[in-house]
Amino acid sequence: MVDTTPPTGITAIIHGKLLTVTHGTLEDGTLLLQSGKILAVGPAASVKVPTGATIVDAHGLTVYPGLIASESTLGLSEIASDDVNNDLVETSEEIFPNMHVYDAFHAETEHIPIARFNGITNAIVAPIDTDTMPGQSMFIQLAGRDRDAMILTKDIALPMNFGANPKRKDKFPSTRMGEITQLRQALIDATEYMQNKDAAAKKSGAKDSKDKKSDPPKFDLKNEALIPYLKGQKPVIVTADEGHDIEVAYALAQEFHLKIVLAHVTHSQEILDKIAAWHVPVMFGPIYEFPHANERFDAVYTLPAELTKRGVKVTLLPGDSGGAGSAQSLRNLPYVAGMAVAYGMPYDDALKSITLYPAEIWGMADKLGSLDVGKTANIVIANGDPLDVRTDVKQVFIDGVSIPMETRQTRLRDEYMPKK
Repeated sequence: MVDTTPPTGITAIIHGKLLTVTHGTLEDGTLLLQSGKILAVGPAASVKVPTGATIVDAHGLTVYPGLIASESTLGLSEIASDDVNNDLVETSEEIFPNMHVYDAFHAETEHIPIARFNGITNAIVAPIDTDTMPGQSMFIQLAGRDRDAMILTKDIALPMNFGANPKRKDKFPSTRMGEITQLRQALIDATEYMQNKDAAAKKSGAKDSKDKKSDPPKFDLKNEALIPYLKGQKPVIVTADEGHDIEVAYALAQEFHLKIVLAHVTHSQEILDKIAAWHVPVMFGPIYEFPHANERFDAVYTLPAELTKRGVKVTLLPGDSGGAGSAQSLRNLPYVAGMAVAYGMPYDDALKSITLYPAEIWGMADKLGSLDVGKTANIVIANGDPLDVRTDVKQVFIDGVSIPMETRQTRLRDEYMPKK
């Protein structure tokens, strides 16, 4: 664990190339940090460094905001092949909106220092997509004095999965028809529960004593958990890979007026114009995916560019064979953005897709996602372009605290590499 109690003094990062995200690149910039926040940012000539400030010389280095992963299993799995330490999803049922990943979150996982090592400072933690409604996600910071300090928002969104992954062998739901029926019934039940609860509350507050006799429905954890989503207070993450699945899942979400974010959409080329017309953000990934038989070789690689071209707000997901947001693949997030640029996504949009755009989608844009005065001092200093695989991250600050750049891998390196 890393105690991120903000230092009282001022830290000045000087002479760095600042990628501010919101107001361009400053080739020779200065960044002042104090009390866990960005105190000042600007060209070196215009930002005065106070006497007594702790100086970090970033000459020749690149400085940018901490990266944000919009999907991960951090703290839910340590070694994928060992079931004992896997809490990726509850498999006894399919509908579990009352499950909370924070109940299983292991804050001392070795995957967190590894993710920080590549500049990732914040992440969504979510159950995997093998249930249709597997539980609520949370938003974390990748350092803190304890697990509670790392959890910034406990129940920030509800995944709703559709397509091949939630299907079950010889059990319900074993078809897409079953999945939609199951989800619709859960949403209907919760809607009736919410309406009965509201009606009971309304009558209990009525002045006419004759209307006061109305019992609220028996408390139900599942239905209760769905109320903020039915009221549009929190987003539902609609996850599907293929175009026809996305259309069906989107229609169900519309039926209940849910506030949605689309996720994965990796084989949706035929409905990109529809997605654009829906005006919803997209969590895209994994990008390292084989094309289907009817797709071009680069069909998946070019999707972020095609969505961006149509005006869709895209946040990229880390991912490889371990899954779109597995703990093991999280470190690859900046390289996913680099791959998207190689296949046509504008550089500025790619950088925003792992900084500002996820901050906006998760309601954190006033705190995270760019180098702006007043935002949380989650800062990365690297020796090159953040999207380039050849770049090494030299230092990460979280809440203005310099984080030890050490992982299990560096410890093993130091132990076993021949001493010079």
